[in-house]
Amino acid sequence: MENNNKNTRSILIAAGVAAVTAVAAGAVHHLIAKSLMDVAMDRKGPKAMSPKNMEKLMGTGELAAVMDVVAEAAAELEQQEMETVEIDAFDGTRLVGHWYPCENAKRCIVAMHGWRSAWSQDFGIISKFWHEQGCSILFAEQRGQGNSGGDYMGFGLLERYDCLEWTKWVDANTKDLPIYLCGLSMGATTVLMTAGFDLPERVHGIMADCGFTSPHAIWKHVVQKNLHIPYRLYKAAASDLYKKKLRVDSKEYSCPEALKKCKVPVLFIHGTDDRFVPISHTYENYKACAAEKRLLVVPGADHCLSYFTDEATYAEHTLRFWKDYDEKLPEPVTEE
Repeated sequence: MENNNKNTRSILIAAGVAAVTAVAAGAVHHLIAKSLMDVAMDRKGPKAMSPKNMEKLMGTGELAAVMDVVAEAAAELEQQEMETVEIDAFDGTRLVGHWYPCENAKRCIVAMHGWRSAWSQDFGIISKFWHEQGCSILFAEQRGQGNSGGDYMGFGLLERYDCLEWTKWVDANTKDLPIYLCGLSMGATTVLMTAGFDLPERVHGIMADCGFTSPHAIWKHVVQKNLHIPYRLYKAAASDLYKKKLRVDSKEYSCPEALKKCKVPVLFIHGTDDRFVPISHTYENYKACAAEKRLLVVPGADHCLSYFTDEATYAEHTLRFWKDYDEKLPEPVTEE
C-alpha cells in the first residue's frame, strides 16, 4: 500500500512539473508572439528595429546599398507641388494622401506603399517615370503609418477598404481618364485584395509589385525562414492578438480569394531574389486571378527593387500594359 502511495505521489509530482513547464512554455511562446505582432502591426515600432535588424527580418542585405538613392529620390518627390487630401475610412479613421496632378494627363494612379514605409520612400524612384508618362498620382499614406490615423497596420485586410475609398475619391475628382491601382509589397497586397470589390468603371487595371498572399502566409515565411523560429508555436497566438487589436479575423480574406472575383487586368511584378516576400506568393496570386493577367519576373531583383534593378524592362512592360488597357477594358469571359 505504501509503495502504491509513493508511486501515486511520484506520478502527481511529475504531472505537476509537466503542467508547470507547459504553462511556462506557453507563456514564453505567447510573449514572443506578442513581441512579433507588435513589430508587425503597431504604429510605433520597437526601439530594436534598427536598419540592421530590419535587414535580418526581411532576409536581405541590400537595403544599405540602395538607401542613399531611395532617400534622395524620396526627398525630391516630397519637394514637388502637391495637394494634401484627407478622407475618412469606413471605420472613421482619418486618412491622408497627396495628389500629384499631371498636365495633359493620360491616366490616374492610386499608389499604395508598403509595410513600415512611406509614400515618398516607396515611389520616389519610379514617380518621375510615371509623371513623365502622363500620370496624375494619388499617393496614399497607409493607416497606422505616416500622417494617417490608426494605431495598427492590417496587412491588407483593412487597407483594401481604404484603397477603395481613395479610388472613389480619384473617380469623383477627375474626369474621363482611366484609373490604375498600384502597390508595392504590402501595398501590392492591398490593391490585389481591393480587386475583390466592385470597382468604379474607370478602373482599367491593377499593378502589383511583390505582394504577398495573406497575413499568415507572410508571417510564416518571415518567422520561419528569416528569424528561424517554428511558426506553429505562435500561429494561434498571432491570430488571437490580431483579432484583439483590429477586431477582424486574420484568416478572413486573402489575395487569391479576391483575385478569383477580379474583373480588371492585372500586371504582377516580382524579383527572383526577394527574400522578404518570396516570388512563390506572386505565382500563387497570378494563378488565382480570373481576369486578364501578365507577369513580369525580374532576375536578380530583391524586395521592392525590380524597377531599380532593370528599369528598361520594367518600363517596357508598364508602357505596354497602359497602351493595351488605357482605351478600353477587355470583354468579360463568359462561360458557355
